[in-house]
Amino acid sequence: MRRISHRFIPLLAGALLSWPLSGLAAEPAMEKDGMLVDAKGMTLYTYDKDSDGKSACVGQCAQNWPPLMAEAGAKAEGEWSVVTRDDGSSQWAYDGKPLYTFVMDKKAGDVTGDGKMGVWHVAKPEAY
Repeated sequence: MRRISHRFIPLLAGALLSWPLSGLAAEPAMEKDGMLVDAKGMTLYTYDKDSDGKSACVGQCAQNWPPLMAEAGAKAEGEWSVVTRDDGSSQWAYDGKPLYTFVMDKKAGDVTGDGKMGVWHVAKPEAY
């Protein structure tokens, strides 16, 4: 049996870490403190005027409430789905509800959009 020289271990470890992890999909958002947040920790919201897995937030609305965009080829899994926006782009949805951030939230954990106009709500997984 041959032993691996200690000088080759870092090379081997680097090679393994750079191995493509295709097939391992990360969820588009995560739960933190009972609410959904994006990869930057920014609060995600749902919009009461959305229906049937379709976003009703377009134009100026989408500028104030940026959609949680999905990359081309993103696939639904579990509670996560992808909805097609009017412009043909893709947006993530949780339990069929499209997700958005809010431009007035300046740092991770801000929830200034919760309850806005009576139609915007923090996305909470247990609520669906």
